[in-house]
Amino acid sequence: MELMNHVRGYHFLLGVFTNQQKDPYCSVCSAFANTLKAARENFATFESVHSDSLKAIAPEFGSMLALTRAGLSTLQSSTNPSGQKKAGNCKLPQGMCFIKASFALVQQI
Repeated sequence: MELMNHVRGYHFLLGVFTNQQKDPYCSVCSAFANTLKAARENFATFESVHSDSLKAIAPEFGSMLALTRAGLSTLQSSTNPSGQKKAGNCKLPQGMCFIKASFALVQQI
């Protein structure tokens, strides 16, 4: 079950990235770019470490895994990202970030 929760978590994270890529602040933020890079690296490590087990998961989770792999590879971050909180644009409370909080959630699974 833990393996499937990881697949679900990365799929959730893909949804957050896809949604926030349309946000005028998140899409150009360095937190988005840095977290996307880290998520890709963590996902690749997850797939590598669990490659044998992932071959045997239920088809619906296999589809979710494939969608997540494809989605993470096609997401694009800004070519010149900058911290939107430091720039005074992002008005979320201090220490709060949609992208970082979602990634932290996935890391806790």
